[in-house]
Amino acid sequence: MKYLIPKLKLVGCMVAAGWLSVGVAEQVTPTDLLIPELVAQSLEAFDTPGMSVAVVHQGDVVHLAGYGYRELEGELPVTAETYFRLASASKAFTAASVAMLVDDGKLNWDDKVVDYLPEFRLQDPWVTTEFTIRDLLSHRSGLVGGAGDSMIWPEPSGFSRQEVIHNLRYLTPEFSFRSNYGYSNVFYITAAELVARVAEQPWEDYIAERLFQPLGMDCYAGDMPDSALGNRALGYGRRGGVFFDIPRNSINGQGQMSAAAGGLVCSAADMSKWLQFLLQQYQQNTAEKSVFSRQQLLQMWSPNTLMGVTTRTQELHQTSFSAYGLGWRMQDMHGYKVVHHTGTLSGYQAYVALVPDLQLGVVVLNNGSDSGARTAVVQSILDAYLPAEEARDWVAFLQQERQEREQRLAQRKPDLPVGTGEVLLPLQAYSGYFADRWFGGIDIQQTTEGLRFRSVRMLNKVGMMEPFADHSFVIRWDDPNVAADTLIRFQLDARRQVTGFELLPHRVQVGARHAYRDMAFYKVGNEPPAAEQSGDD
Repeated sequence: MKYLIPKLKLVGCMVAAGWLSVGVAEQVTPTDLLIPELVAQSLEAFDTPGMSVAVVHQGDVVHLAGYGYRELEGELPVTAETYFRLASASKAFTAASVAMLVDDGKLNWDDKVVDYLPEFRLQDPWVTTEFTIRDLLSHRSGLVGGAGDSMIWPEPSGFSRQEVIHNLRYLTPEFSFRSNYGYSNVFYITAAELVARVAEQPWEDYIAERLFQPLGMDCYAGDMPDSALGNRALGYGRRGGVFFDIPRNSINGQGQMSAAAGGLVCSAADMSKWLQFLLQQYQQNTAEKSVFSRQQLLQMWSPNTLMGVTTRTQELHQTSFSAYGLGWRMQDMHGYKVVHHTGTLSGYQAYVALVPDLQLGVVVLNNGSDSGARTAVVQSILDAYLPAEEARDWVAFLQQERQEREQRLAQRKPDLPVGTGEVLLPLQAYSGYFADRWFGGIDIQQTTEGLRFRSVRMLNKVGMMEPFADHSFVIRWDDPNVAADTLIRFQLDARRQVTGFELLPHRVQVGARHAYRDMAFYKVGNEPPAAEQSGDD
């Protein structure tokens, strides 16, 4: 459904000279008068319907409020208790679930994964035997960033966590083990399954009982009660001047297979409790465990994998180091260590940042698809506390960067290949049921409109096949938001009969690091097995 952009409203409680939310601490902070106007500007500038913000400082929640809309239809407002998906900000909770088992003496960070998951296999046998729990959480496997994401997104995934772990053996490494940063979701899913195996209960239940309940957080890694769905935010994108909802990532009460990598559901109000706990643990010098110990927190907040520092980051933040710990990124900004993580799903954005030595924590959750909104708000708040040399208008700055980026894209030569619009065989010759050894089945059938592509496992990977050239087609997805147009190139035998196909990005410069690199589909028959036939049309 599409929506015209409404005039944004602020949701909060007017107090004295500025906006403050209900229940915040009484002292005035540098952010009190900044945040409402800042958020309003950010929502409008970066096409975002709504946002909730929490700021914790020196043990107190000094700002907690919702702004804009959680649902555009009906103009339902965001509050501090509105539920959003945390996306990859979920990874910190997965690392914390491991930390609790370390505190319990049931495992260690540097234990081998195969000692707990004997079925765990990578392509390289030596890497398999050497791969540690720390490796699962620090993005240094040797795989390219996002390897295996085809089993996770777009939701709903037809893969189980056990199948994701089994299929790791089919993913081809690009770098040497532990030599490069390569962002991974599949290894966080693996870590959650390892925790479940050791704890002898589902990961969702474990994290609810051992972390959310003790901290008083009404957050969810699994199914949600119906009572919690009344204040959920719908996720939105924007195209052609109008918003459209993105139902595949919506908060519908059901837990997701990807929860440990990016599917947790929480509110800013509950995330403020998480920030308070983390900052309190950092400050204490006792051996008290309190969910998990300070010792394990410092493990998670210590560098494991170095990340690059760009000239832009050096100039903006005076940054000299950047690294990934265990579920957290970290860098120095204006002389202070900042621990942080973002989260991005189509329709949801999250940003969590802490400055431990200033006892400062910030969380921003929103239901848009432009990262500029979260970045402008978080960086502005951090600058209000950090000794930045000069105040920066982050909204204007990020708008300018976006405009320059769009201008560069407009000036770039088209990267789309040019085809003939015709193929060499009758359309029926390319139909049939195909399979890849790990991605599963693909059903291609001729309809009155042409050939139709349907993935058996990934239900949203459905689209029409437009003839391109020779024995190739371009897949135009029914939902263009699930993936970019994709080239499907068929292979034939000596008798000119189709034997299989490969998938490629539909562009001239393809490269080797695309999502389909480890897939090779072979023809199984003319029709899918009875159990996999579907009437999705």
